[in-house]
Amino acid sequence: MPRTDFARMRCPIARAMEVLGERWSILVMREAFYGTTRFDDFARHLGIATNILSARLGKLVEHGLLERVPEGARHAYHLTEKGREFFPVFLSLKGWADRWMAGPEGQAMCLLDPLTGEEIACPPPVDSAGRPVTPETIRLVPGPAASDAMRRRFPGAARG
Repeated sequence: MPRTDFARMRCPIARAMEVLGERWSILVMREAFYGTTRFDDFARHLGIATNILSARLGKLVEHGLLERVPEGARHAYHLTEKGREFFPVFLSLKGWADRWMAGPEGQAMCLLDPLTGEEIACPPPVDSAGRPVTPETIRLVPGPAASDAMRRRFPGAARG
């Protein structure tokens, strides 16, 4: 069965998964958030085969989350604005993983505020009145790029 090409889908989440859903991609981003910039350091910290690392870094650069910049005789990988904007998503995923996927010994890495020493946590989403947002408390409305099928599925109202 041929692999589904998420990059061709209308859904931005599917297109994001084309880039970030590949094995190792989010872990490469984790290392970038933790300050790793050199290819050899990514490889050492992740224990990843260099051919796979090269492919993942290449895709993250191609899609604008990282940029490859000359540094001395070699290159470094730096977060772009687009990559930095993924950080809250990473924090949310890390918080969920620490709660539900960590072993009995607890989380592997704590992210602390350098001024207070308090652990950084991703706050739960809230609506405009400050109430918690859950899957049951949202209203789905087709957006401007919604397909006809999506508009039929969620006929509530059209945006814009």
